Amino acid sequence: MFTALTRALADLFSPPLRRVVGLSLAIAIASFAVVWIAAALALDHMPWIGWRPLHWLVDLLGIVGVLVVSWLIFPAVVTMVMGFFLERVAAAIEARDYPGRGPPRRLPIRETVWVSLRLMLLTIILNLLALPIYVLAPGINLFVFLGLNGYLFGRGYFEVVALRRLDSDAARVLRHRFGGRVFVGGAMIAGLFALPFVNLVAPVIAIALMMHLFESLPRDAPASAAA
Repeated sequence: MFTALTRALADLFSPPLRRVVGLSLAIAIASFAVVWIAAALALDHMPWIGWRPLHWLVDLLGIVGVLVVSWLIFPAVVTMVMGFFLERVAAAIEARDYPGRGPPRRLPIRETVWVSLRLMLLTIILNLLALPIYVLAPGINLFVFLGLNGYLFGRGYFEVVALRRLDSDAARVLRHRFGGRVFVGGAMIAGLFALPFVNLVAPVIAIALMMHLFESLPRDAPASAAA
């Protein structure tokens, strides 16, 4: 898995991906701004509390809450948006690292949108439900965050990558057979999203990482990739 991560980081600086990285940065910044503004507007519509010091305290806690919620929701939103650019990233990685591969499946846009939308909704809902643990259980919260999001991101990113070469049933079988590797890859992706500034390009690294993981799976697997 660390080999896949190292190769993904190297891909990030390759000429074919520089434009995609720039696009990812722009999308990430715009996504975070939208999430932050939405959370701030929700806070602004909270009812007025008569006692001014208490209102100031609520405002301060609200600002912290906006930052925390934005940080939790941001990975899901930017992943959803970057789903529309999956093919551009994947094609650049294949051209650089896996030349000679046949053309991928023509992935219906509704299939990509559904996988990305499902991942976004599950990530937002489950992370908001886990918010009390993140806030009230220091030490444990990190493991909960990596475990929960490792599963979600591992499953989501692996599926969108595998569906370029396999039908949905074969992709699911392959994911279940190598579930441990997929989970570790997802935990690495979750860790990238938790790092400031790195999280801005995390979706591109995540796609590259899962591409290398997918290509590294044994070709004698029941659901081996088709060229």
